[in-house]
Amino acid sequence: MKAKKIFAALLSCAMMATAMIGCNGDGSTSSTAGGNNSTGGGESTSGESTSGEKVKLKAIFCKHSLTKDVNTMQWLTDLEEKCNVEVEWQQISADWDQKKPALFASGEIPDLLFSATADSDYVQYNGLFEDLKPLIEQYAPNLQEMFKELPEAEAICTTMEGKIFGTPKYQSIWPKTNGTMYINQQWLDAVNMEMPTTWDELEAVLKAFKEQDANGNGDPNDEIPMDFNGGFDGAYSLMNLLGSTGMQITGPNPGGYFAEDGQVKNYYVDERFKRVVKFAKRLWEEGLINEEAFTQDYSKFQSVARGDGETAKVGFTWGWEKGDRFGNVLVDQYVSVPQLKETADTEKVCYSYDFYTLNYGSNRVSMSAKCANKEAAMRFIDGFYDEKVSLEVLFGGANDVDKCIEIGDDGSYTILPPADTEMDPGTWKWTSSFADNGPIWIRDDLKLTVGTDMQAVTEEKSVYDELFEDLDTNDIYPQMFMKYSEDDTNTLAMNQANINNLINQSWSAWITDASRDVDAEWDAYVQSVMDAGLTQNLEIRQKAYDEYLKTAE
Repeated sequence: MKAKKIFAALLSCAMMATAMIGCNGDGSTSSTAGGNNSTGGGESTSGESTSGEKVKLKAIFCKHSLTKDVNTMQWLTDLEEKCNVEVEWQQISADWDQKKPALFASGEIPDLLFSATADSDYVQYNGLFEDLKPLIEQYAPNLQEMFKELPEAEAICTTMEGKIFGTPKYQSIWPKTNGTMYINQQWLDAVNMEMPTTWDELEAVLKAFKEQDANGNGDPNDEIPMDFNGGFDGAYSLMNLLGSTGMQITGPNPGGYFAEDGQVKNYYVDERFKRVVKFAKRLWEEGLINEEAFTQDYSKFQSVARGDGETAKVGFTWGWEKGDRFGNVLVDQYVSVPQLKETADTEKVCYSYDFYTLNYGSNRVSMSAKCANKEAAMRFIDGFYDEKVSLEVLFGGANDVDKCIEIGDDGSYTILPPADTEMDPGTWKWTSSFADNGPIWIRDDLKLTVGTDMQAVTEEKSVYDELFEDLDTNDIYPQMFMKYSEDDTNTLAMNQANINNLINQSWSAWITDASRDVDAEWDAYVQSVMDAGLTQNLEIRQKAYDEYLKTAE
């Protein structure tokens, strides 16, 4: 089945879900906002202060580590002014998963939460968050139009009970995969080797990078043959090597779930995952992997790849786009690597199919049930989904201060080169805006000229295009389109916490600890993970996936 047919099937699934959840039990549509929507003293029903004072709101934003202080973003200041609100921002760029439980358990959260919640939070902390559906119907014309144009976007953020606790995003212009494999072509030339096509060939190239002063600076010990970012299931991680075994990943997908021939599986208990770990262990023991690969944050991951002046430090890695990954000085040294085969005899290879996770998203903005002015807060949320504002959320402001977007007389938009000429376009975007972490609706029919980085993304990732041509719905795991009851959501979350403890204690230790024997420990490890809740989670996810497949036939 072609990718376009997959999307049509998902759209059909989403439209059916929307039709089912759009009515109350008696078949009527809801037209009034629920909960406490009183505007408080001195407030009009339009959400504006009758005294002329701005409505004060508090908000948390879980932002990228590169993102600057949001209070310095002119486009955001303009939006607050337009919506007549004054927002006190709490900005978090690290350790939110550790900080969140205590805050949510206290019951005292800010009025708005940007990219700070998950579906399981609404179940675990029942009553803490406001159902936005009736507020959207009253006060959010942009979101209403978005749901009309993209019913699948509404389906993504709507629970089985017909509630909306977090708004969605849709970016429309992103590619089919996230992480591209890169290799330093100058290093390949320096060690007189060809582009690797198998794991063994990659290992040989990495050894040459390490032993032959590949960057040519006279220091044979400063090369990092391979680098990746953090955990196993990230976009720029070892997960991408699973495709070398013929496993089709739909990701990034924390937890390791994937679909194969209509069956939901988990790669953390799959023999092919073990083979990737054993290959990585071999590379680690040979000193071919960055010693900080398992612990470095994204900023460190980026800075290492940008080398020292004109001297590159990293030979083989993954990233979004070359300029973003290696910076303006080193960018031309690197080329894309087609997916590797596990062995020369491997018949089928795959690559992570990320179109839905890149272009769609849920839980962009949530609201506290205790928010004193829900109308003003909802109108502010809706402001992010304005055509121009959504572009500013993604790329930065269209004004003389932010200098990120130019608006033509014909209503067209052009993404400008970085005002800071020392920055590459990708870094500039993540610095200047909420970027992919924000509430966004990029219209399909927008007259938009993207920046050089996005133009490069299309070209660089074209080496994987043929791997996406014949994808079947039985091999696509569209997690965001699958629905679970509140009980199942709670069960999945509790089980996954136990599963993650075992997984995270095992895979990196197998790679880095010479005393650990993957083969000897494997069977006991698999059984412990299954017993920790994976058996039940697979059953729950299979049930939801089967419902999805019925609509995709």
